[in-house]
Amino acid sequence: MATFLYRLGRFAFRRRHFVALFWVALLALAGAGAAGAPAAGNSSFSIPGTEAQKAFDLLEERFPGSSADGATARVVFKAPAGEKMTDADNKATVRDTVDTLAGGSEVARVTDPYQGGGVSRDGTIAYASVSYKVSGMELEETSREALEAAAEDARDSGLTVEIGGDALQAVPETGTAEIIGIGIAAVVLVITLGSLLAAGLPLLTAIIGVGIGVASITALAGTLDLGSTTSILASMIGLAVGIDYALFVVSRYRAELAEGRGREEAAGRAVGTAGSAVVFAGLTVVIALVGLSVVNIPMLTKMGIAAAGTVAIAVLIALTLIPALLGYAGRRVRPAGEKSKLLGGGRAGKKAQRPNMGTRWASFVVRRPLAVLLLGVVGLGAAAVPAASLELGLPDDGSQPASTTQRRAYDLLSEGFGPGFNGPLVVVVDARNSDDPDAVFQQAGDDIKGLDNVVNVSPAQPNKAGDTATITVIPQSKPSSVTTENLVHDIRDTGAGIKADTDAEVLVTGATAMNIDVSQKLNDALVPYLVLVVGLAFLLLIVVFRSILVPLKAALGFLLSVLAALGAVVAVYQWGWLSGLMGVEETGPIMSMMPIFMVGVVFGLAMDYEVFLVTRIREAYVHGEKPGQAVVTGFRYSARVVTAAAVIMIAVFSGFIGSSDSMVKMIGFGLAVAVLFDAFVVRMAIVPAVLALLGTKAWWLPKWLDRALPNVDVEGEGLRAHDGDKDEDRELVRV
Repeated sequence: MATFLYRLGRFAFRRRHFVALFWVALLALAGAGAAGAPAAGNSSFSIPGTEAQKAFDLLEERFPGSSADGATARVVFKAPAGEKMTDADNKATVRDTVDTLAGGSEVARVTDPYQGGGVSRDGTIAYASVSYKVSGMELEETSREALEAAAEDARDSGLTVEIGGDALQAVPETGTAEIIGIGIAAVVLVITLGSLLAAGLPLLTAIIGVGIGVASITALAGTLDLGSTTSILASMIGLAVGIDYALFVVSRYRAELAEGRGREEAAGRAVGTAGSAVVFAGLTVVIALVGLSVVNIPMLTKMGIAAAGTVAIAVLIALTLIPALLGYAGRRVRPAGEKSKLLGGGRAGKKAQRPNMGTRWASFVVRRPLAVLLLGVVGLGAAAVPAASLELGLPDDGSQPASTTQRRAYDLLSEGFGPGFNGPLVVVVDARNSDDPDAVFQQAGDDIKGLDNVVNVSPAQPNKAGDTATITVIPQSKPSSVTTENLVHDIRDTGAGIKADTDAEVLVTGATAMNIDVSQKLNDALVPYLVLVVGLAFLLLIVVFRSILVPLKAALGFLLSVLAALGAVVAVYQWGWLSGLMGVEETGPIMSMMPIFMVGVVFGLAMDYEVFLVTRIREAYVHGEKPGQAVVTGFRYSARVVTAAAVIMIAVFSGFIGSSDSMVKMIGFGLAVAVLFDAFVVRMAIVPAVLALLGTKAWWLPKWLDRALPNVDVEGEGLRAHDGDKDEDRELVRV
């Protein structure tokens, strides 16, 4: 592989005009597609194989035209102090609002609070439910504007009016913090590479790669049902790995220049060596992201595949566009050890001969490996303790910031009708195979009324055929509570008894039941997902490092870092530690998708650092150095760059903590903390300590397996054949 990539790097350097034109044309093509595509909204949500989804599909079949998947809104009214919603003036205002909303072109129906039991017992709060013919993703902006205008008109009469539901769900915004993260990345690149131009190349290529990826996602959003969150997460991951991959190639290019090689030769060797590491690091990230499809939740699968596509683009850009741009830059990108005059170049002295920080740190770890190992493991173990209290759930309007109308509507409904009113359960009774459907409907309602934690059970509402009915159940507890989850299971247990007696099927659905089923499905999928992803990456790393213990150590180190990161997420978003600093207005259960998504992404990123760091160590070992000295040599050449790459990733991910979307905010924080733990504790401390303790055993591989494995030559051993060519294009380089 190294030889092939070496030739690719030289080709891109020589044919830089063609390569640059190709990527610019691809960016323009993707941009044109995105410009002509409709804006992405919220993708449709389904969870195949769950009872909630089965009930939802049954509603679509047995209640045609009911718009079961349509957007909904609850317009909540509260009377001024001393007044009631049943007062004549307030009643007239509400009915005017209902009439106005009913005239919307996309509105399916609007319930009158005074006819549908939508007034609280004390008479101070009322609500009107609005159902739309289309989903929230397809809802036109004019419908949202009409909804807000109707509420504003009602406010003019003196009522407090708020709107809940998914009809007003906004496209997530990341805010200015993302720009700050990119700014920090730029500063780190300048310090690391010692040149404004060299620092600008990784930023430029990463932005081009993310631009192509996000524009492609936007262009295909309508066709593939991709939500707005998909592009945000793809840009988050693509930007981080795009900068890192380009940084490793540029850094290796400067090191090759410092060895005295010509610029084209240096570009070829940089792509052949660092580029090989980029390919395998990118493969681990892609495996982890595509592996999310095993969960069988379409939205999560699409998010993973879209992000994997952006990572693949980042890899291709690092292998082709970076050497092409290095060809354009010429002598303005200086060898390693030199800085531009603007940044203090030309003042090399005795300090340049001192061992760098990576060398000094690795030497310390090699002298005290056991102490460093124990300290790192104990520290991560302590950080992981909160993960034992992990509670999973999906966000609802109750997790929105208190400044939003959705959250205020949620609070008003809880005040007027109880906390469970925000999470009604929809029970679907399929009595098609029963002899007496009406009796089954009555029995189901009566049995559910006898359960704990039930406030209200509506009369059964049969369909036109009379073989299927819906029953609405209002719990006493809030939607995200364990008590409500227990009630769902109790209803399902009751339904099993009804089925045994009458052959009728009782199913529970609704947003709350959907959330419970998603959490359960994600929990069940976590172990198979880990086995699949870690197993595939383990095999890949065996091929890369030609070792059994090094990949095993990499996987165990990843588990430590991801558990510690989950502990930090629980401490901040569930327990409320540092919640003000992180902009967390409402603590609660951790989003169900967070653990499995973070496991996938962090595993891929963790293997990035493992590949970049350990390939340098193995390169030194293969070239004849003793195990301890190889660790020091590897750190001398790669610790600075790996550290810079980690700081850049942390900065980029931290930028997304300022997002308005709770999922993006939480994932940004979790990934930033995970990279912090993995890069600086696992890869920079635990990895060299373990390698120092293992010695030559670290690189042990059974002979039969060594013969069976393909030789991918990540260390660039095959490039020694080209050493004879370097004299003809060698140039004098001052180190």
